[in-house]
Amino acid sequence: MSKAEKKNWPLYEIFIRSKAGLNHRHVGSLHAADEEMAIEMARDVYTRRMEGVSIWVVASTDITASDPTDKEALFEPAEDKIYRHPTFYELPDEVKHM
Repeated sequence: MSKAEKKNWPLYEIFIRSKAGLNHRHVGSLHAADEEMAIEMARDVYTRRMEGVSIWVVASTDITASDPTDKEALFEPAEDKIYRHPTFYELPDEVKHM
């Protein structure tokens, strides 16, 4: 396979679950010809020390992300909704560590 053909392989984002019951965590990206190859390559690259129990591969083109410059529009509106912040409740003295 030529170098030019490899450059045209799609980019995949790799997520690994290190132990049963834990969340998958993004560990990196790699180029592969298809999903099956991406899983095999992710296994070889990201789980060499038997640290994974599950691998997810997601084509980067299938991920939609918010723009960091839209932070205020997305997250600031929650500040004006006081019911989301339980700061106006009075707790009895018997309730500790809340």
